[in-house]
This record gives sequence, C-alpha cells and structure tokens, in this order.
Amino acid sequence: MILKNYTKKIFRVECNPGFEGVHCIAQLEQDVGEVLPYLNATLGGFEYLKDPPAVTFKTHGKLITVEARQIAVNALKDDMEADKILEWLKREINDAWENRNDIVPSEKGLPKPNLIEILKILPKTNCKKCGAPTCMVFATQIAEGAKTQEDCPQLEEEGKSRLMHYLKEFKLDDLI
Repeated sequence: MILKNYTKKIFRVECNPGFEGVHCIAQLEQDVGEVLPYLNATLGGFEYLKDPPAVTFKTHGKLITVEARQIAVNALKDDMEADKILEWLKREINDAWENRNDIVPSEKGLPKPNLIEILKILPKTNCKKCGAPTCMVFATQIAEGAKTQEDCPQLEEEGKSRLMHYLKEFKLDDLI
C-alpha cells in the first residue's frame, strides 16, 4: 500500500461567490509520485505532466488532479461527495501500485481536440448567449471540457450532433 492517509480541505472559490459547488484539496501523507504513470495507464488520464509529476482526469463533470503529495477535485456537491471520490482514488492508487508489474506505465495524456475544428461547427455569431465573449473563447472552453455543445443556444441540432460526435474521440463527452 503506497497511500495510507490524507488530510482534506473543502472550500468555496472566492472569485465566484455564486458558484454553489465546493472544491477539495487532499494533502497526502505519503508520496505517490512513482505510481502516477501506472495510474495514468489504468484510468486513462486526460493530461499527464512529467515535471513535477501530475495526472489529470476528467470524469463525471469533475476535474481531478493527482500530484505526488496532493489530490485536487473541483465542482463537488458537498463533503460527502469529496469523501467518496477521495476513497475511490485511494483504492485506485493502491491497486495501481500493487499491480504495477502487470501494468505498462504511461506518461501520455489523451489527444486534444482542435480549436479550429470546434469553431468550424459553431455558428460563429459571437452572440454571447453562452456566457463567452466570442465563439473562439467558447470553443476553447469546449476543448478544455468546461462547456459542451448544449451550452450554445445558437447551435442547431445537426451542429450539436456533429460536435458531440467529434468530442467523443477525445472523451470530452464524459463530462456531461
């Protein structure tokens, strides 16, 4: 077992007081840096950084980043949801470590969507109805997994379908 204990801190983001969700930072009592390539291989990390080592997962509308001594989770409903995710990650980290001899480690993240390809599908009206100042900014938010095709009120059903199909290649549809 590589990860035994952690201390969590739950907080609300000060820059967006209207946001109802909470965020969580867990300080790890053990260094899990060595397991990150194995965890990335088993869970399919969205992004992997080598120095300092960190892997980010996008799952169920959450961004989860695991570093050598810390786990960060965004957009949680409450303290109980944070506990569930942290305990799940603790199990995944320990399983990856225990099975590392059977896992091919990976330091690669998923391929990223192309902004121009996303922009080609959008209506390019810069209407601001999505909350973004331009369609290019909105396309960036989609590429980062922060927005989906459903967040564009100007996008017709055919465009929504095309965009959803394109994003499936990058596993961004899992964020919905």
